[in-house]
Amino acid sequence: MTTLVVVRKGNMAAIAADSLTTFGDTRLSDHFDASSDKMVRYGETLIALCGSAAHQLVYENLLSTAKDLNFNSKAEIFETFRKLHATLKEQHFLNPKEEDEDAYESTHITALIANPTGIYGVYSMREVFEFRRFWAAGSGREYALGAMHALYDKLDSAEAVARVGIEAGATFDKNSSLPMQLLTFPMSPLVPA
Repeated sequence: MTTLVVVRKGNMAAIAADSLTTFGDTRLSDHFDASSDKMVRYGETLIALCGSAAHQLVYENLLSTAKDLNFNSKAEIFETFRKLHATLKEQHFLNPKEEDEDAYESTHITALIANPTGIYGVYSMREVFEFRRFWAAGSGREYALGAMHALYDKLDSAEAVARVGIEAGATFDKNSSLPMQLLTFPMSPLVPA
């Protein structure tokens, strides 16, 4: 699958992804893949995707043609993914079936989102979470979360924390590998809880 991380530290954010694509037991490394990016951009928003390799092209196409999407709060991200779900089914032939007992149709998407308003996670039933410090997704998430938890207070920057998260995932998860794609940017000040 992959390792994705998103980090907020001070008034800076970082979002990062490993570069490995897998097809069953076959690994397509950055050395062979001319397009190993796992992030898409919509304005000031960066979205890191994991799951099917098809998600990258689908979301690149979807976001390049979509108008007036809003990723600036938990509620607005939910509404955006709710609207995109119909387009995914109609224009990109999404199969929304997962389990018979699921309450809602699945988008089959797990994504981390970062923009100047915050850092977020979106899951297959359009669950949206806003994070205060960091989070990880993908098959390497446990390793990334452990490394970031252990070092968050010891490292000086969001970039450094994100880097150790991806490095831990790439070291211990068989479906993650370096090099990483890592982007940083300033954020609005965090409102105290």
